[in-house]
Amino acid sequence: MLASPAVVKSTSRLGLLRRSPSFGYLFLATAGSSFGTYLAAVALTLQVYDATGSGTWVAALLIADFLPIVVIGFLLGPLVDRMSRRRLMVASDLVRFGVFAALPFVDGVGSIIALAAISGIATGFFLPAANAAIPNLVPEEELVNANSLVVTAETLSWMIGPVAAGLMVTAWGTTVPYAVNAVTFLVSAVLVAAISEQRLRSRDPLTRGHWRDVADGLRLVFTASPLRTVLVVWNVALVGSAAVNVAEVVFAKETLGAGDVGFGALVAASGVGLAFGSFLSAPALGKVGLRRTYVSSFLLMGVGWGAAALSGSIWLAVAFVVGGAAGNGSVIVCNRLLVQRGAPDQYRGRALATIMSSNYAVLGIAMAAAGVLTDAFGARAVWVAAGVIYLFAAVVAFVLTRWLPVAVEEEQIAFEASSESAVAALGNGNGNGHGHDRAEPDAREHEDGLERIATLLEEIEARRQAEARRPS
Repeated sequence: MLASPAVVKSTSRLGLLRRSPSFGYLFLATAGSSFGTYLAAVALTLQVYDATGSGTWVAALLIADFLPIVVIGFLLGPLVDRMSRRRLMVASDLVRFGVFAALPFVDGVGSIIALAAISGIATGFFLPAANAAIPNLVPEEELVNANSLVVTAETLSWMIGPVAAGLMVTAWGTTVPYAVNAVTFLVSAVLVAAISEQRLRSRDPLTRGHWRDVADGLRLVFTASPLRTVLVVWNVALVGSAAVNVAEVVFAKETLGAGDVGFGALVAASGVGLAFGSFLSAPALGKVGLRRTYVSSFLLMGVGWGAAALSGSIWLAVAFVVGGAAGNGSVIVCNRLLVQRGAPDQYRGRALATIMSSNYAVLGIAMAAAGVLTDAFGARAVWVAAGVIYLFAAVVAFVLTRWLPVAVEEEQIAFEASSESAVAALGNGNGNGHGHDRAEPDAREHEDGLERIATLLEEIEARRQAEARRPS
């Protein structure tokens, strides 16, 4: 199932929650759990830092949170397509409920980080399953609006959650934020359970064995033009985002001399811009199309953060950051549309998981490098570099979206052609086709390599199971 674009009237946008009740349940589930997640993230960070006074332990906490997502996407992504999406999401919510219900009774830092890792594992399954299901819950003409609303809700949670967490921790300690987050996951599980399994999946899953499924997911991401576009362009942009996030506090407090208030203003400006950009992306996509919106949003990011980097006052920088973040919010919506429309339903979960894994991996590495560069060259130089990287991402996006027509009414034809071509390539790689195009020997060798690796891993697993069954 591939979703097609259409113009959505802004006056009817929130009415989608009523017109598509199943989507309304998923929207409320993700919005509530997102709020609780950001609430608890601040509480976890404060608890670990207060207990250790060590940035190293805080880094370990952050790694424990996102590293499972990287591993799951690359190695276990096919489970998102093979298993019941509803059961997978409900199980993920219940696991996270258990984690945060237990945290108030845990004191050791090692135990806290271990529980955070368990929560990260559950999140690694929930996010791709939820995003893969959205096209099946709404009419094709409302997919743009649905993604815009979900991203806007997530952004608002990102804005409100940390502030609420700070107030709660100050007044009651970390127990209350953990309890609130646990409740949000329990409510999310109830809401997701109310959605019919048939609504969450449009086709029966395909499987050729786990490791071959992993290879198929990787092959699809590199073969399908929409997925390849997101993989390359967004990873380029994430290098800039890592630079912005790491250098932000130094830029506000030291470069501009604005202190804690200035830093808070920059963070708030990012939240406001993200919310506006994600919400306004739907009408923009309906009027000017996906390709123009995608490229221009990256340009807005580059101009916004580049101009903020050159600003002499915190309030001028805040104004430019709002603009840059608005472009960021729009890009996030475009990325989800490219993946949801570019991957058939039976492959969509593993495609999302694979791309998400690469994103987190690139972001983690880039953040480590950005810390060193900020110390060496200063925050202003790092922010200028981030603006340049965003502009470069716009150029890459322009080049890699040549397959996508400018006209809105022609977009769906391009997505269908890309999807059919990618699925045909999977068939050829699986030995079901009639041969490969001689003009693409490198792609053929890459696909054959993936197939050989998958076959070897399947043989190793079969031998391991046979050894386990053999009587001692």
